[in-house]
Amino acid sequence: MHNSGCVPQVMPQVAKRWQVIIIFGWVSLCAAMPLLSERDLLIDKENARRTGGNLVLGKYEEAANEKLMRLKEEEVAKAKETGLFPPSMHFFKAKSLIDHSDVFSILKKMPKAGPVSESGQVRPWPKAPERPLLRVGGVLHLHDYAILSVDWLVYNASYMSDCYICFTPLWAVRFKFSRPLPPKDMPPDCSEWVLLETYRKNLDNVAGFDKSLLKNLTLVTDTPEVTYPSQDFIWRRFENGFIAASGLISYAPVFKAYFYQGLLELYEDNVQYIEIRALLPPVYELDGTTHDKFWSMTAYQDTARQFVKDHPDFVGAKMIYSTHRKQNVSQIKEAVRTAMALRTEFQDTVAGFDLVGWEDGGHALWDLKDALTFPQTLGDKLPYYFHAGETNWEGTPADKNLLDALLLNTSRIGHGFALAKHPEARNLAMKMDIPIEICPISNQVLMLVSDLRNHPAAFLMAEGHPIVVASDDPSIFGAKGVSYDFYEMFMGVGGMSADLRTLKQLALNSLEYSSLSPDEKNKARQIWQRKWDQFIAEVTNLTPEMY
Repeated sequence: MHNSGCVPQVMPQVAKRWQVIIIFGWVSLCAAMPLLSERDLLIDKENARRTGGNLVLGKYEEAANEKLMRLKEEEVAKAKETGLFPPSMHFFKAKSLIDHSDVFSILKKMPKAGPVSESGQVRPWPKAPERPLLRVGGVLHLHDYAILSVDWLVYNASYMSDCYICFTPLWAVRFKFSRPLPPKDMPPDCSEWVLLETYRKNLDNVAGFDKSLLKNLTLVTDTPEVTYPSQDFIWRRFENGFIAASGLISYAPVFKAYFYQGLLELYEDNVQYIEIRALLPPVYELDGTTHDKFWSMTAYQDTARQFVKDHPDFVGAKMIYSTHRKQNVSQIKEAVRTAMALRTEFQDTVAGFDLVGWEDGGHALWDLKDALTFPQTLGDKLPYYFHAGETNWEGTPADKNLLDALLLNTSRIGHGFALAKHPEARNLAMKMDIPIEICPISNQVLMLVSDLRNHPAAFLMAEGHPIVVASDDPSIFGAKGVSYDFYEMFMGVGGMSADLRTLKQLALNSLEYSSLSPDEKNKARQIWQRKWDQFIAEVTNLTPEMY
């Protein structure tokens, strides 16, 4: 007797009760089969829409993906047992766990630092003995005075000759280099300038003092929930860190060395290209004379070219001239004029213009529209890279920055944290192919989201919206490079659906959505592909020849 389709064949001797059970079972199975098929189809459709969902992995990439996902699943299973899952924890508390993660060991390795020379001049850090595994491509959202670990500023720059320090009542510090006399200018509420070399000689615990300087230059604390009670408070502390660091970095010899060392730290994290928001504050010499923005941009350009010469597999660096959004319309208009002039003078280095600072505490783009539309009146196409939607508030001027950034033809959107609340803006950004620069650690530390599994970028990734991963201000957050942010995206924001395809797409996006010219992008992709192939060979324990 043959069975046809889902019609059960029941033997006459089977009792009626068992007939009913068997028939019911067959009916249930028949009902489940189309349901299972529809479920699989639905899952496949969702996966195809995700970031990287349409990428097809090669044989060895599949093997690497298996290994990576196995480690990821083991780490998540352990987190469920212990209750300690790094992306759900504040980064300051999670960092030590991330450093010991097997997944992170694939994404990143720690760089090493070196001291100043006996002459008191800045000495380059030695290169790390082994290279990190993940080839992340480019980082398109960084800020000029926060690209390099503050250890270098404390243990190198502050030990240089002629460095003075003063203290405020809140134990914040300010630095200034000067000779033959102490600096003439005195910051508000600061003590008298004292030569750091002399000050250290009179201390019993120099190591403890240097650690206190580190705290002045970062937001890192063991108790972030207590230390930073509000966004307003942490933003004031955040910007104070930049002010403290600027006294060191804005000294001309340190300025160039800081940028070179910052490129080196990023390079050792296997970043091959960067775009930096640069405020270009005055850079000063030992006698107090200052240089203008064109001098600073020349220094950036020359240093980047020297770095590329020293490291041929590094593509380069471009600058997005920026000014603070607290300024009025006339000041912003003047900054736009400066951006246009800089872009004319440094066509290969200056990518465009942006406004920086706390969005909830500064002017909205709409308030500044007369200044921001000024280039159009002259027929100039000044590219914009606006921070927009870095807020938790809906319907506020800061929230509407997302809409206005698109209307002002921004090339990318910095943070875009509020984009999930704006379906029309999201659709428009998708049509315009405008990527969002996601900075997960920054968003968490600056109190937009506590558990990164709940970051709105999870929605954008599921939708396949173009995004790039960036680290914003890694030194202020006690991080280095961009691998910590990649870890948070891979393990937390992307969830269990994020795999090697996701990482590959994010890396490719960082080059595709850069301001590089078509020829530069082609060169960058070739370099990246070679590094990616090496990465796959290393993960799968193959030699490059075998791969």
